[in-house]
Amino acid sequence: MNIGLYFGSFNPIHIGHLIIANHIAQNSSVQQVWLVVSPHNPLKSANSLLNEYHRLHLVNIAIEGNLRLRACDIELQLPKPSYTIDTLTYLKEKYPSCQFSIIIGSDGLQNLHKWKNYETLIANYPFIVYERPNYPINASLTIKNNQLNQLTVVKAPLLEISATYIRQLVKEGKIHSATYLLPEKVLQEIDKNNYYKK
Repeated sequence: MNIGLYFGSFNPIHIGHLIIANHIAQNSSVQQVWLVVSPHNPLKSANSLLNEYHRLHLVNIAIEGNLRLRACDIELQLPKPSYTIDTLTYLKEKYPSCQFSIIIGSDGLQNLHKWKNYETLIANYPFIVYERPNYPINASLTIKNNQLNQLTVVKAPLLEISATYIRQLVKEGKIHSATYLLPEKVLQEIDKNNYYKK
């Protein structure tokens, strides 16, 4: 099976994430997209992160019934901080019959050279890149003198929705202003458990 790995903190998961994941699942060579919940991105601050198992639960609620999407908790089982190269090494051992691709936004490509063992990733794994405004993708993309050969560009519908903005609304007691920014069941779960209110 060909699997696309969509890494993120999903803090919380919102409609923008789901549109990208579903678009790639339906319009690329992958048969499933796994939403890999990251306990902590080494390149980001962990200050505002909801507990990782709560975030995983919200992802499961959000994708319920969509057989092309799957929540993946693999990084919650690995040593922290989590690095993509270590996750892929583990997944290849656990699922030897699967082919894995890395899903990333064109903005994220700018930081790819900061990833642990990024040269190995570039050499061994296909990348599926969704374009973001103001971050054009060159056909012959070079990351720090390393050629990114296995590259598929998709034009997924993008929404300017920020998880930071959603968290701020909840913190300010304006949770219902976040209606339609994330699935209704996810919104209800956040409200019921008082997530992001402190």
